[in-house]
Amino acid sequence: MRIGIVCYPTYGGSGAVATELGLALALRGHDVHFISYAQPFRLHGFNERVTFHEVRIGSYPLFEHPPYSLALAVTLEQVAVRERLDVIHAHYAIPHATSAWLAREIVADKHRFRIVTTLHGTDITLVGQDPSYFSITRFSIEKSDAVTAVSEFLRDETYRAFGCGDCGIEVIPNFVSLDLFHPAPDPRPTPAGEKVLMHISNMRPVKRLLDIVRIFARVQQELPARLVLVGDGPDRDAAQREAEALGVAARVRCVGKIEDVAGALRSADLYLLPSQTESFGLSALEAMATGVPVVGTRVGGLPEVVEHGVSGFLGEVGDVEGLARGALDLLCDRDRWRAASAAARARAALFDIDKVIPRYEALYAAVVGG
Repeated sequence: MRIGIVCYPTYGGSGAVATELGLALALRGHDVHFISYAQPFRLHGFNERVTFHEVRIGSYPLFEHPPYSLALAVTLEQVAVRERLDVIHAHYAIPHATSAWLAREIVADKHRFRIVTTLHGTDITLVGQDPSYFSITRFSIEKSDAVTAVSEFLRDETYRAFGCGDCGIEVIPNFVSLDLFHPAPDPRPTPAGEKVLMHISNMRPVKRLLDIVRIFARVQQELPARLVLVGDGPDRDAAQREAEALGVAARVRCVGKIEDVAGALRSADLYLLPSQTESFGLSALEAMATGVPVVGTRVGGLPEVVEHGVSGFLGEVGDVEGLARGALDLLCDRDRWRAASAAARARAALFDIDKVIPRYEALYAAVVGG
């Protein structure tokens, strides 16, 4: 099958999932074409069945903000016709599914392809419900040939917010490669008793980085620990200032964006995800696959991934003291930590990539055949 994948290339869950999906499909014999304004951050190396097509955005003095969605539609139209795509898989309703629909209208008399849209989160919970985008988001969902959501929470929220009960949204969860994300084979050397807490994200406000620093500061009062923040984004500077204000800056490292996420996670004892909301929590799943228990919030789709009291701890948004206590209960009890680590790895196995990719293949086959 010839599959086009449209995604954001930036550091974040949707781009990671879209890229790993495409690479897995290529290994299973499909021809995969990535279309975006930059190469996705997890797309590297050579695969003869994978091609990247860059969307070139022209500049013109009249446009204060160049219309990316239109440039994307033109690129999709060109790639779809030239490569004879069977499916365009849009990750995010807007602008990706919108541009895919427009491209299909342009090529209606030249080539026929289907549109599959995967909803990842903020396209529904935040951006899509803004009055400026509500109608076009609903339109793009309804004009897709198939729609998936990464969690039951997100599916239900889409039905609630947009009322498109006839969309038939299928839940296909995010996934992880257990071969790539696995526990460290040998105990890693660390200073006596020191624990490593970690967070990985694009550091937007929804991730509540200040809470992460505050949780860490509370933990650090009771046992030696370090906090490693991976990624970059608008709240990075504020988090560093908070660490200075709390007197823990020397124990906090902001390492920026890294490619080897699995390797980074293998150095952690605990993963922190105290978000305002999470449609799924891919980084939590990847941490669990490496045997790292998760301390997060009981929001959105995260309880579908992390089992409270089994593979981690889930508390309330903003409850720094409660989340810190959950972290300390795990870190200070070696037997409890080992049990949670094993449970996290076992839970992650339910989301193994080899179990999820066939569901996408079946969906593609159904829409193309239909």
